[in-house]
Amino acid sequence: MTSALPKWTLVIHGGAGSMTRDNLGPEEDKAARAALSAALDAGAFILRDGGAAVDAVQAAVRVLEDDPHFNAGRGSVFTAEGRIECDAAIMAGSDLKAGAVAGVRSTKNPVLLAREVMERSTHVFLAGAGADAFGRAHDIEAAEPEWFETAERRRQLDEILANPDLPFDSAMKYGTVGAVAMDSEGHVAAATSTGGLTGKKWGRVGDSPLIGAGTYADDRAAAVSCTGAGEYFIRLGVAHEICARVRLGGWDIEDAADTLIAELGDMGGKGGLIVVSPDGSGGWAFNTKAMYRAMATHESPPEIAIYGDE
Repeated sequence: MTSALPKWTLVIHGGAGSMTRDNLGPEEDKAARAALSAALDAGAFILRDGGAAVDAVQAAVRVLEDDPHFNAGRGSVFTAEGRIECDAAIMAGSDLKAGAVAGVRSTKNPVLLAREVMERSTHVFLAGAGADAFGRAHDIEAAEPEWFETAERRRQLDEILANPDLPFDSAMKYGTVGAVAMDSEGHVAAATSTGGLTGKKWGRVGDSPLIGAGTYADDRAAAVSCTGAGEYFIRLGVAHEICARVRLGGWDIEDAADTLIAELGDMGGKGGLIVVSPDGSGGWAFNTKAMYRAMATHESPPEIAIYGDE
């Protein structure tokens, strides 16, 4: 008698924002879907073989960091000073271990650095040059500034600098990437990576690397990865708040996710999130026109979508 196939769920996102079929264009649409598919394949390969959720979310996010169509790793946005500063976080729901980095400039895959902080340091959160130095000390691959930079991101910065009275990142194509997963052991994990906001100043850090704001995982509740206007996600502690409502209030994850996004909207915030529970149920919620997103499970084929009507 053959053993049952491992049960698993994987949900990923590539950012929420103002994307429409008119302003995105068919080629960019096709490329984004291909990248989401590749990231889903990378994570699903691990889960299908009985691998750990934390390894799956790392693999999925790493693929998206390497793809220039998203605001993470290669293709990250520029600061007002013309630099690229990346943030990332990863968390395992089995033991609440977490690692995070912010403002890194020379680490090729920030999610790998966050994982190294989680696994090989006594800390949770490292920032700036110290975080990059930790990566070099632990043989995490480095990259020159040219690796991260793209012509389109430079154009976006020039547009903002030429119109300083416009709201920052007004196009709202955030592009933050993330993944949440449930593995065959019922463990959940979350990872998030971003380049932040175009034209950001003064070392601004958003919600993505903040454990409990943009990233959180707890086997007693859910795993969550967020994307959007980070200041609002920070103020609400969205990722942890969803888990708290599930664990302590008995909410199901869909209601918790929808309600938190509604509360975010009431405050004036825009964005979205993905979520998965230890029983394998998962999905997303967003209040923008679109969100790059995808999902697969042990018993369902991949679902890939961008626009709100999909």
